[in-house]
Amino acid sequence: MKIISLYENEKVTLRKAIKGNRNAQRILYEKHSPKMLSVCRQYIKDVHFAEDVMISGFVKVFKGLHSFRFEGSFEGWIRRIMVREAVSYLRKNQFVVFDSEKIESYTEEVMYHESLLQVEEVQKLIDTLPEGYKMVFVLYAVEGYKHREIAELLQISESTSKSQLFKARQFLQQRISSLEIKKKTKS
Repeated sequence: MKIISLYENEKVTLRKAIKGNRNAQRILYEKHSPKMLSVCRQYIKDVHFAEDVMISGFVKVFKGLHSFRFEGSFEGWIRRIMVREAVSYLRKNQFVVFDSEKIESYTEEVMYHESLLQVEEVQKLIDTLPEGYKMVFVLYAVEGYKHREIAELLQISESTSKSQLFKARQFLQQRISSLEIKKKTKS
C-alpha cells in the first residue's frame, strides 16, 4: 500500500486547478468552503450574505490561483482573501462606522475570563458589537492581525484601531458578566 502525503496531494490538486481543471477546483472548494464560510460569518451576521461573500471570495481565489507561490499554507492564503472580501463587503455597503474618539490611556490587556457561555452564545455577542468594533475585534483577536495591519486594511489610524478594540472588549466583558449573572441566578 502506497502512502501519499495530504500536502503533496493538495499540491497536485492545486497545480491542476491552476491549469483550469474544474474538478480540481471543485475539490478545493469542497475542502475549504466550510472553514471559509466560518471566516466570513465572523464578520457578517446574516449567513446568506456571508455565503455570498464567500462565493465571491472563491471567484477571486480561482482567478488569482496562478499567483499562489506554494509558500506557506494554501488555507492561509484563501483566508486572507476571505477576510479582505468580507471587509470590502461591509465597507461597500456602509455597515461600518468607526468611532473617532481616541482613548489616550489604552493598554494592552488580555481578557482571561472563565465563562459559562457556549461558542454560539459568544458568536451572538460578537454579532451585537457595532460593526467597527466587530471588525477590529475579529481581525485582532481571531485573525491575529496587528494594529498597524488593521489600520492599513480598514484605512483608519492605529489609535482608532486600538480604541475600537478596547471598546469592543469592554462591551463584551460587560455583556458576558451580565449573562453569567443571569445564568447563575437561574441555576
